[in-house]
Amino acid sequence: MECFCIDGGVPLSGTVSIDGAKNAALPACIAALLTDEPVILHHVPQLRDVSTILYTLGALGRRVVRHDDHVSIAAGKGLSAKADAYSVRQMRASFLVLAPLVARLGRSVVPLPGGCAIGARPVDLHLEGLRALGARVEERDGVVTVTADRLTGGRVALPYPSVGATEQLLMAASLADGETVIENAAIEPEVEDLVDLLRKMGATIEMNERTIRVDGRSELHGAEHTLIPDRMEAGTFLLAGAITSGTVTAEGLRSEHMVSFLEALGSTGADLEIESTAVTVRGPTRPRPVEVMTGPHPAFPTDLHPPLVAYLSLAGGSSRLTESVFEDRFAYVDALRAMGAQIDRDGRTLAIRGGDSLRGRAVEATDIRAGAALTLAGLAADGYTTVTRLEHIDRGYSGLERKLRALGARIERSQG
Repeated sequence: MECFCIDGGVPLSGTVSIDGAKNAALPACIAALLTDEPVILHHVPQLRDVSTILYTLGALGRRVVRHDDHVSIAAGKGLSAKADAYSVRQMRASFLVLAPLVARLGRSVVPLPGGCAIGARPVDLHLEGLRALGARVEERDGVVTVTADRLTGGRVALPYPSVGATEQLLMAASLADGETVIENAAIEPEVEDLVDLLRKMGATIEMNERTIRVDGRSELHGAEHTLIPDRMEAGTFLLAGAITSGTVTAEGLRSEHMVSFLEALGSTGADLEIESTAVTVRGPTRPRPVEVMTGPHPAFPTDLHPPLVAYLSLAGGSSRLTESVFEDRFAYVDALRAMGAQIDRDGRTLAIRGGDSLRGRAVEATDIRAGAALTLAGLAADGYTTVTRLEHIDRGYSGLERKLRALGARIERSQG
Protein backbone atom coordinates (compact mmCIF):
# COMPACT_ATOMS: atom_id res chain seq x y z
CA MET A 1 0.00 0.00 0.00
CA GLU A 2 1.35 3.40 -0.96
CA CYS A 3 1.76 6.06 1.70
CA PHE A 4 3.14 9.54 2.25
CA CYS A 5 6.11 9.64 4.61
CA ILE A 6 6.41 13.12 6.07
CA ASP A 7 9.16 14.53 8.27
CA GLY A 8 7.41 17.62 9.61
CA GLY A 9 8.45 20.94 11.01
CA VAL A 10 9.83 22.65 7.87
CA PRO A 11 8.40 26.07 6.88
CA LEU A 12 7.36 25.92 3.23
CA SER A 13 8.61 28.53 0.79
CA GLY A 14 8.16 29.14 -2.92
CA THR A 15 5.60 29.27 -5.70
CA VAL A 16 3.15 26.59 -6.85
CA SER A 17 1.11 26.58 -10.07
CA ILE A 18 -2.55 25.66 -9.71
CA ASP A 19 -4.11 23.04 -11.99
CA GLY A 20 -7.49 23.18 -13.68
CA ALA A 21 -10.47 22.61 -11.41
CA LYS A 22 -11.45 19.00 -10.86
CA ASN A 23 -15.04 20.05 -10.10
CA ALA A 24 -15.20 21.92 -13.41
CA ALA A 25 -13.47 19.22 -15.46
CA LEU A 26 -15.92 16.44 -14.61
CA PRO A 27 -19.17 18.14 -15.79
CA ALA A 28 -17.33 19.68 -18.76
CA CYS A 29 -16.27 16.22 -19.96
CA ILE A 30 -19.82 14.94 -19.52
CA ALA A 31 -21.26 17.92 -21.42
CA ALA A 32 -19.42 16.60 -24.49
CA LEU A 33 -22.14 13.92 -24.65
CA LEU A 34 -24.58 16.63 -25.75
CA THR A 35 -23.08 16.72 -29.27
CA ASP A 36 -21.32 14.47 -31.76
CA GLU A 37 -18.94 17.25 -32.72
CA PRO A 38 -15.56 17.48 -30.94
CA VAL A 39 -15.39 19.21 -27.59
CA ILE A 40 -11.80 20.22 -26.79
CA LEU A 41 -10.91 21.01 -23.20
CA HIS A 42 -7.72 22.64 -21.94
CA HIS A 43 -6.19 22.84 -18.45
CA VAL A 44 -7.63 19.44 -17.53
CA PRO A 45 -5.98 18.12 -14.33
CA GLN A 46 -4.23 14.74 -14.23
CA LEU A 47 -6.46 13.17 -11.59
CA ARG A 48 -7.85 9.74 -10.86
CA ASP A 49 -11.42 11.13 -10.99
CA VAL A 50 -10.83 12.65 -14.42
CA SER A 51 -9.48 9.33 -15.68
CA THR A 52 -12.60 7.64 -14.32
CA ILE A 53 -14.95 10.04 -16.11
CA LEU A 54 -13.04 9.71 -19.39
CA TYR A 55 -13.23 5.91 -19.09
CA THR A 56 -16.98 6.27 -18.52
CA LEU A 57 -17.34 8.32 -21.70
CA GLY A 58 -15.27 5.83 -23.68
CA ALA A 59 -17.49 3.00 -22.46
CA LEU A 60 -20.51 4.98 -23.67
CA GLY A 61 -19.03 5.09 -27.18
CA ARG A 62 -17.16 8.40 -27.22
CA ARG A 63 -13.72 8.75 -28.78
CA VAL A 64 -11.47 10.25 -26.13
CA VAL A 65 -7.97 11.56 -26.88
CA ARG A 66 -5.86 12.93 -24.05
CA HIS A 67 -2.48 14.65 -24.30
CA ASP A 68 -1.01 16.28 -21.20
CA ASP A 69 -3.70 18.69 -19.96
CA HIS A 70 -5.66 18.70 -23.23
CA VAL A 71 -8.63 16.41 -23.88
CA SER A 72 -10.67 15.93 -27.04
CA ILE A 73 -14.04 14.13 -26.87
CA ALA A 74 -15.96 13.30 -30.03
CA ALA A 75 -18.34 10.78 -31.59
CA GLY A 76 -16.98 7.26 -31.80
CA LYS A 77 -18.70 3.96 -32.41
CA GLY A 78 -22.15 5.22 -31.40
CA LEU A 79 -23.67 6.44 -28.17
CA SER A 80 -24.90 3.91 -25.62
CA ALA A 81 -27.74 4.64 -23.21
CA LYS A 82 -26.31 2.42 -20.45
CA ALA A 83 -23.49 3.70 -18.26
CA ASP A 84 -20.72 1.45 -16.98
CA ALA A 85 -21.65 0.36 -13.44
CA TYR A 86 -18.14 0.13 -12.05
CA SER A 87 -17.03 3.64 -13.01
CA VAL A 88 -20.27 5.32 -11.90
CA ARG A 89 -20.07 3.66 -8.51
CA GLN A 90 -16.53 5.00 -8.08
CA MET A 91 -17.55 8.63 -8.29
CA ARG A 92 -20.72 10.63 -7.78
CA ALA A 93 -20.11 13.02 -10.67
CA SER A 94 -20.55 10.15 -13.15
CA PHE A 95 -24.28 10.30 -12.38
CA LEU A 96 -24.40 13.49 -14.46
CA VAL A 97 -24.38 11.38 -17.65
CA LEU A 98 -28.08 10.80 -16.97
CA ALA A 99 -29.29 14.08 -18.50
CA PRO A 100 -27.22 14.12 -21.72
CA LEU A 101 -28.12 10.51 -22.50
CA VAL A 102 -31.87 10.94 -22.04
CA ALA A 103 -31.75 14.24 -23.95
CA ARG A 104 -29.92 12.65 -26.89
CA LEU A 105 -31.31 9.10 -26.91
CA GLY A 106 -34.62 9.33 -25.06
CA ARG A 107 -33.36 6.82 -22.49
CA SER A 108 -30.58 6.47 -19.95
CA VAL A 109 -29.72 3.68 -17.54
CA VAL A 110 -27.33 4.70 -14.78
CA PRO A 111 -26.43 3.00 -11.46
CA LEU A 112 -26.74 5.02 -8.29
CA PRO A 113 -23.39 6.78 -7.72
CA GLY A 114 -20.56 6.33 -5.26
CA GLY A 115 -17.72 8.61 -4.17
CA CYS A 116 -16.43 9.95 -0.88
CA ALA A 117 -18.33 8.78 2.21
CA ILE A 118 -19.03 12.26 3.59
CA GLY A 119 -22.83 12.23 3.72
CA ALA A 120 -26.01 11.03 2.09
CA ARG A 121 -25.91 13.45 -0.87
CA PRO A 122 -29.19 12.09 -2.25
CA VAL A 123 -29.93 12.19 -5.97
CA ASP A 124 -33.60 12.98 -5.39
CA LEU A 125 -33.11 16.59 -6.52
CA HIS A 126 -31.65 15.36 -9.83
CA LEU A 127 -34.56 13.00 -10.46
CA GLU A 128 -37.32 15.39 -9.41
CA GLY A 129 -35.81 18.03 -11.67
CA LEU A 130 -35.80 15.65 -14.64
CA ARG A 131 -39.41 14.71 -13.89
CA ALA A 132 -40.27 18.41 -14.04
CA LEU A 133 -38.87 18.42 -17.59
CA GLY A 134 -41.15 15.56 -18.63
CA ALA A 135 -38.93 12.56 -17.94
CA ARG A 136 -40.18 9.27 -16.54
CA VAL A 137 -37.99 7.86 -13.76
CA GLU A 138 -37.79 4.30 -12.48
CA GLU A 139 -35.49 3.12 -9.68
CA ARG A 140 -34.87 -0.58 -9.20
CA ASP A 141 -32.05 -2.61 -7.63
CA GLY A 142 -29.68 0.35 -7.40
CA VAL A 143 -30.18 1.41 -11.04
CA VAL A 144 -32.03 4.47 -12.33
CA THR A 145 -33.75 4.34 -15.73
CA VAL A 146 -34.94 7.65 -17.19
CA THR A 147 -36.98 7.88 -20.39
CA ALA A 148 -38.52 10.74 -22.36
CA ASP A 149 -39.80 11.07 -25.91
CA ARG A 150 -38.62 14.69 -25.73
CA LEU A 151 -37.64 16.72 -22.71
CA THR A 152 -39.75 19.85 -22.35
CA GLY A 153 -38.91 23.08 -20.59
CA GLY A 154 -40.35 23.73 -17.17
CA ARG A 155 -39.84 25.49 -13.87
CA VAL A 156 -37.75 23.79 -11.20
CA ALA A 157 -37.42 25.28 -7.71
CA LEU A 158 -34.58 23.49 -5.93
CA PRO A 159 -35.12 23.20 -2.16
CA TYR A 160 -31.33 23.42 -1.78
CA PRO A 161 -28.79 24.97 -4.20
CA SER A 162 -27.25 21.62 -5.13
CA VAL A 163 -24.29 21.85 -7.48
CA GLY A 164 -24.90 18.42 -9.00
CA ALA A 165 -28.62 18.93 -9.51
CA THR A 166 -28.02 22.36 -11.06
CA GLU A 167 -25.47 20.91 -13.49
CA GLN A 168 -27.76 17.98 -14.34
CA LEU A 169 -30.65 20.34 -15.11
CA LEU A 170 -28.47 22.73 -17.13
CA MET A 171 -27.47 19.92 -19.48
CA ALA A 172 -30.99 18.53 -19.73
CA ALA A 173 -32.52 21.96 -20.35
CA SER A 174 -29.98 22.81 -23.07
CA LEU A 175 -31.59 20.18 -25.34
CA ALA A 176 -35.16 20.47 -24.03
CA ASP A 177 -38.09 21.89 -26.00
CA GLY A 178 -38.80 25.41 -24.72
CA GLU A 179 -37.61 27.46 -21.76
CA THR A 180 -36.49 26.03 -18.43
CA VAL A 181 -36.22 28.14 -15.28
CA ILE A 182 -34.08 26.82 -12.42
CA GLU A 183 -34.74 28.64 -9.16
CA ASN A 184 -32.45 28.54 -6.13
CA ALA A 185 -29.68 27.22 -8.38
CA ALA A 186 -26.10 26.70 -7.30
CA ILE A 187 -23.78 29.52 -8.37
CA GLU A 188 -20.39 27.98 -7.63
CA PRO A 189 -17.61 29.05 -10.04
CA GLU A 190 -17.61 25.50 -11.41
CA VAL A 191 -21.31 25.85 -12.33
CA GLU A 192 -20.59 29.14 -14.06
CA ASP A 193 -17.75 27.44 -15.94
CA LEU A 194 -20.18 24.77 -17.20
CA VAL A 195 -22.55 27.53 -18.30
CA ASP A 196 -19.67 29.16 -20.20
CA LEU A 197 -18.94 25.89 -22.01
CA LEU A 198 -22.61 25.23 -22.82
CA ARG A 199 -22.92 28.74 -24.28
CA LYS A 200 -19.92 28.03 -26.52
CA MET A 201 -21.73 24.87 -27.64
CA GLY A 202 -24.74 26.95 -28.70
CA ALA A 203 -26.95 26.97 -25.59
CA THR A 204 -28.81 30.14 -24.60
CA ILE A 205 -28.48 30.59 -20.85
CA GLU A 206 -29.10 33.60 -18.61
CA MET A 207 -28.01 33.76 -14.97
CA ASN A 208 -29.50 36.27 -12.52
CA GLU A 209 -28.28 35.57 -9.00
CA ARG A 210 -29.74 32.12 -8.18
CA THR A 211 -32.21 32.03 -11.09
CA ILE A 212 -31.06 30.44 -14.34
CA ARG A 213 -33.06 30.53 -17.58
CA VAL A 214 -32.25 28.12 -20.40
CA ASP A 215 -33.78 28.39 -23.87
CA GLY A 216 -33.53 24.83 -25.17
CA ARG A 217 -32.08 23.96 -28.57
CA SER A 218 -32.69 21.00 -30.87
CA GLU A 219 -28.94 20.38 -31.04
CA LEU A 220 -25.63 21.70 -29.80
CA HIS A 221 -22.28 21.86 -31.55
CA GLY A 222 -18.65 21.32 -30.61
CA ALA A 223 -16.54 23.88 -28.78
CA GLU A 224 -13.12 24.61 -27.33
CA HIS A 225 -12.86 25.61 -23.70
CA THR A 226 -10.24 26.26 -21.01
CA LEU A 227 -11.23 25.21 -17.51
CA ILE A 228 -11.03 27.54 -14.54
CA PRO A 229 -8.29 26.93 -11.93
CA ASP A 230 -8.94 24.73 -8.92
CA ARG A 231 -9.79 26.93 -5.93
CA MET A 232 -9.67 23.90 -3.61
CA GLU A 233 -6.12 23.05 -4.62
CA ALA A 234 -5.14 26.71 -4.28
CA GLY A 235 -6.67 26.90 -0.80
CA THR A 236 -4.91 23.70 0.27
CA PHE A 237 -1.47 25.02 -0.72
CA LEU A 238 -2.09 28.38 0.94
CA LEU A 239 -3.04 26.53 4.12
CA ALA A 240 0.11 24.41 3.76
CA GLY A 241 2.14 27.60 3.80
CA ALA A 242 0.20 29.00 6.73
CA ILE A 243 0.29 25.86 8.93
CA THR A 244 4.10 25.66 8.59
CA SER A 245 4.58 29.41 9.22
CA GLY A 246 6.04 29.61 5.74
CA THR A 247 5.66 31.86 2.71
CA VAL A 248 3.87 30.33 -0.27
CA THR A 249 2.55 31.87 -3.49
CA ALA A 250 -0.22 30.08 -5.36
CA GLU A 251 -0.29 31.34 -8.95
CA GLY A 252 -2.67 30.74 -11.81
CA LEU A 253 -5.78 30.99 -9.63
CA ARG A 254 -8.74 33.38 -9.62
CA SER A 255 -8.86 35.18 -6.31
CA GLU A 256 -12.43 36.36 -6.94
CA HIS A 257 -13.49 32.71 -6.61
CA MET A 258 -11.93 32.49 -3.13
CA VAL A 259 -13.22 35.55 -1.27
CA SER A 260 -14.77 33.80 1.75
CA PHE A 261 -11.78 31.48 2.15
CA LEU A 262 -9.27 34.33 1.94
CA GLU A 263 -11.28 36.36 4.46
CA ALA A 264 -11.21 33.45 6.91
CA LEU A 265 -7.49 32.84 6.36
CA GLY A 266 -6.71 36.51 6.83
CA SER A 267 -8.72 36.56 10.07
CA THR A 268 -6.31 33.99 11.54
CA GLY A 269 -3.46 36.48 11.32
CA ALA A 270 -1.96 35.17 8.09
CA ASP A 271 -0.48 37.97 5.98
CA LEU A 272 -1.97 37.87 2.48
CA GLU A 273 -0.98 39.57 -0.75
CA ILE A 274 -3.94 39.15 -3.08
CA GLU A 275 -3.79 39.70 -6.83
CA SER A 276 -6.30 38.62 -9.45
CA THR A 277 -4.31 35.52 -10.48
CA ALA A 278 -2.01 34.93 -7.51
CA VAL A 279 -2.10 34.94 -3.72
CA THR A 280 0.88 34.92 -1.36
CA VAL A 281 0.48 33.83 2.26
CA ARG A 282 2.94 34.44 5.08
CA GLY A 283 1.93 32.19 7.90
CA PRO A 284 1.72 33.53 11.44
CA THR A 285 3.87 32.16 14.26
CA ARG A 286 0.58 30.98 15.69
CA PRO A 287 -2.84 31.48 14.09
CA ARG A 288 -5.63 33.39 15.80
CA PRO A 289 -8.85 31.44 16.45
CA VAL A 290 -11.84 32.03 14.16
CA GLU A 291 -15.47 30.95 13.71
CA VAL A 292 -16.42 29.57 10.29
CA MET A 293 -19.55 28.04 8.77
CA THR A 294 -19.40 26.21 5.46
CA GLY A 295 -22.16 26.65 2.90
CA PRO A 296 -23.03 27.00 -0.77
CA HIS A 297 -20.97 29.56 -2.70
CA PRO A 298 -20.20 32.35 -1.90
CA ALA A 299 -19.92 30.98 1.66
CA PHE A 300 -16.82 29.15 2.93
CA PRO A 301 -16.38 26.02 0.75
CA THR A 302 -16.99 22.66 2.42
CA ASP A 303 -14.04 21.09 0.56
CA LEU A 304 -11.63 23.34 2.48
CA HIS A 305 -13.17 22.57 5.87
CA PRO A 306 -10.84 19.64 6.84
CA PRO A 307 -7.56 21.40 5.86
CA LEU A 308 -8.71 24.51 7.74
CA VAL A 309 -9.39 22.48 10.91
CA ALA A 310 -5.87 21.01 10.72
CA TYR A 311 -4.52 24.58 10.65
CA LEU A 312 -6.79 25.77 13.48
CA SER A 313 -5.61 22.91 15.69
CA LEU A 314 -2.48 25.03 16.24
CA ALA A 315 -4.32 28.32 16.93
CA GLY A 316 -3.82 30.34 20.09
CA GLY A 317 -7.32 29.84 21.43
CA SER A 318 -10.61 28.09 20.64
CA SER A 319 -12.12 28.05 17.14
CA ARG A 320 -15.49 26.80 15.96
CA LEU A 321 -16.38 25.33 12.60
CA THR A 322 -19.92 24.38 11.57
CA GLU A 323 -20.41 22.11 8.55
CA SER A 324 -23.74 22.88 6.87
CA VAL A 325 -23.27 20.95 3.61
CA PHE A 326 -22.21 17.33 4.35
CA GLU A 327 -23.30 15.81 7.64
CA ASP A 328 -20.56 13.16 7.74
CA ARG A 329 -17.51 15.20 6.79
CA PHE A 330 -15.78 14.42 10.08
CA ALA A 331 -14.00 11.09 9.54
CA TYR A 332 -10.60 12.81 9.70
CA VAL A 333 -11.19 14.16 13.24
CA ASP A 334 -10.10 11.01 15.10
CA ALA A 335 -6.82 10.96 13.17
CA LEU A 336 -6.13 14.60 14.04
CA ARG A 337 -6.89 13.81 17.67
CA ALA A 338 -4.33 10.99 17.53
CA MET A 339 -1.83 13.61 16.38
CA GLY A 340 -2.59 15.74 19.43
CA ALA A 341 -5.38 18.01 18.18
CA GLN A 342 -7.99 18.95 20.79
CA ILE A 343 -11.30 18.74 18.96
CA ASP A 344 -14.81 18.24 20.34
CA ARG A 345 -17.78 17.55 18.12
CA ASP A 346 -21.39 18.51 18.78
CA GLY A 347 -23.52 17.46 15.83
CA ARG A 348 -22.21 19.40 12.84
CA THR A 349 -20.09 21.80 14.89
CA LEU A 350 -16.47 21.34 15.91
CA ALA A 351 -14.83 23.14 18.81
CA ILE A 352 -11.08 23.24 18.16
CA ARG A 353 -8.88 24.16 21.13
CA GLY A 354 -5.54 25.13 19.69
CA GLY A 355 -2.46 23.37 21.04
CA ASP A 356 1.25 24.12 20.96
CA SER A 357 2.13 21.31 18.56
CA LEU A 358 1.04 18.17 16.71
CA ARG A 359 2.77 14.79 16.86
CA GLY A 360 3.62 12.62 13.89
CA ARG A 361 1.48 9.47 13.66
CA ALA A 362 0.36 6.78 11.22
CA VAL A 363 -3.02 7.96 9.86
CA GLU A 364 -5.39 7.04 7.05
CA ALA A 365 -7.02 9.23 4.41
CA THR A 366 -10.73 8.36 4.38
CA ASP A 367 -11.63 10.78 1.57
CA ILE A 368 -10.00 13.41 -0.64
CA ARG A 369 -10.10 16.40 1.71
CA ALA A 370 -9.46 14.32 4.82
CA GLY A 371 -6.24 13.20 3.12
CA ALA A 372 -5.31 16.83 2.46
CA ALA A 373 -5.96 17.75 6.10
CA LEU A 374 -3.80 14.92 7.46
CA THR A 375 -1.01 15.71 5.01
CA LEU A 376 -0.99 19.34 6.16
CA ALA A 377 -1.01 18.24 9.80
CA GLY A 378 1.99 16.02 9.06
CA LEU A 379 3.86 18.94 7.50
CA ALA A 380 3.53 20.89 10.76
CA ALA A 381 3.90 17.97 13.20
CA ASP A 382 6.90 17.03 15.30
CA GLY A 383 8.42 13.79 14.02
CA TYR A 384 7.28 11.46 11.26
CA THR A 385 3.79 11.04 9.86
CA THR A 386 2.61 8.37 7.44
CA VAL A 387 -0.61 8.88 5.50
CA THR A 388 -2.13 5.80 3.83
CA ARG A 389 -5.02 5.30 1.37
CA LEU A 390 -3.46 7.67 -1.16
CA GLU A 391 -6.00 6.59 -3.77
CA HIS A 392 -8.36 9.07 -2.15
CA ILE A 393 -5.86 11.93 -2.29
CA ASP A 394 -5.04 11.12 -5.93
CA ARG A 395 -8.70 11.63 -6.82
CA GLY A 396 -8.44 15.34 -6.05
CA TYR A 397 -4.75 16.33 -6.10
CA SER A 398 -2.26 15.73 -8.90
CA GLY A 399 1.31 15.17 -7.73
CA LEU A 400 0.64 16.60 -4.28
CA GLU A 401 3.89 15.30 -2.79
CA ARG A 402 5.92 16.54 -5.79
CA LYS A 403 4.53 20.06 -5.47
CA LEU A 404 5.06 20.09 -1.71
CA ARG A 405 8.68 18.94 -2.12
CA ALA A 406 9.26 21.84 -4.51
CA LEU A 407 8.19 24.12 -1.63
CA GLY A 408 10.72 22.50 0.70
CA ALA A 409 8.59 19.85 2.38
CA ARG A 410 10.22 16.61 3.44
CA ILE A 411 7.65 14.25 1.97
CA GLU A 412 7.97 11.08 -0.07
CA ARG A 413 5.57 8.62 -1.62
CA SER A 414 6.59 5.06 -0.80
CA GLN A 415 5.27 1.53 -0.38
CA GLY A 416 4.03 1.11 3.18
